[in-house]
Amino acid sequence: MRAIRNLNGQAFVYVCNCNAIRERDARHAISCGASTPKAVFTHCQAKAQCAKCVCEIRQLIDEQQQALAIAAE
Repeated sequence: MRAIRNLNGQAFVYVCNCNAIRERDARHAISCGASTPKAVFTHCQAKAQCAKCVCEIRQLIDEQQQALAIAAE
């Protein structure tokens, strides 16, 4: 992931540089039910290009699933 700062100093962490998908966009897609990288791309109206971000997206999905499993206990 790569953080970019805007003029106000606010950081935007990009998961996918090719499609400008921010971490918060990917997390939103996951919270809406996306359970695969392809589903995240679809939710963000994008397609995988170089696929360097797929591992990071999978990690975000795994984190969300673990958090839900802990919350369900």
